[in-house]
Amino acid sequence: MKKILLIGLLGIALFGYLDKNAQTTQIVQNVFAADTVATNNDSNSALQNAIDNRQSNVQVAGSGNVIKVLSDDLKGNRHQRFILKIASGTTLLVAHNIDLAPRINSLNVGDIVKFYGVYEFNNKGGVIHWTHHDPRGQHIGGWLKHNGSTYQ
Repeated sequence: MKKILLIGLLGIALFGYLDKNAQTTQIVQNVFAADTVATNNDSNSALQNAIDNRQSNVQVAGSGNVIKVLSDDLKGNRHQRFILKIASGTTLLVAHNIDLAPRINSLNVGDIVKFYGVYEFNNKGGVIHWTHHDPRGQHIGGWLKHNGSTYQ
């Protein structure tokens, strides 16, 4: 009788674990789906709100078309620089720290780049930076996505 009770309890525990694991998998899938939607939506509400209200230091996601590839900024921390045009028509300078993250070597005018970083307002549209991990772990890590590769 004790063996049957023990087997029953183990079965219930295993079922609970598997059910919890399934819920965790669903949560991860939902987060991934939300990330995909947010980064595919050029009119991302946080980004557009920051632009419209001239805000800075706002974590945003979005995507745009490369309209100009600029020379790298080599003063201090090195940054790859390029200008994106988002769906609203706003242009954004992307300053991607290439001392902390890989450079996008195959970047060309007309390419689509998805981003997750910090928006800073300026009179020319704004700047996206923090598109990389934080080696100190004190800031939300950002990224760039281009042609199926993620740069962070």
